[in-house]
Amino acid sequence: AQQGRVREKVYGKQKIYFADQEQLPAASDAELRGLDEEIATRSAQLQALQQSCRHMEAELKDLNGSMTTPEMAREIEALRKDCASYTEKLERIKSATNHVTPEEKEKVCREQQLYRREWRRRKRMATELLDAILEGYPKSKKQFFEEVGIETDEDHGVVLPATT
Repeated sequence: AQQGRVREKVYGKQKIYFADQEQLPAASDAELRGLDEEIATRSAQLQALQQSCRHMEAELKDLNGSMTTPEMAREIEALRKDCASYTEKLERIKSATNHVTPEEKEKVCREQQLYRREWRRRKRMATELLDAILEGYPKSKKQFFEEVGIETDEDHGVVLPATT
């Protein structure tokens, strides 16, 4: 700093040293334009290289995420075995002699509808009867059900089937 090659600035107790730029040769406008063009060229090269790098990283990620040839062969073999077992199962079902006839199916559906209707009717009757008893009962409905020993469909998670 005393010889004039570097400059010194004092900020409180701190001192900062930097090169004296007055001793450096001044660049002409042509040199500055040339440097600006070189910066622009290098920036374009950098952008192209970064884009290429991102593209290659994405391709690498895709390749790492995909199956290898031996894995693919094992997967194909497993799928073929599954297909064969399903085909065999389908043939057994098709060749079975114990199919349900449409008449039997209709009969079962009618019986289910009858039983469902009866279930609703009896549930409604029981509910009306219990509601009539509970009108004059001093305790809660839950306490009454516990004392008498009544178990409801809801206690057991049973839901009345929907009409089809």
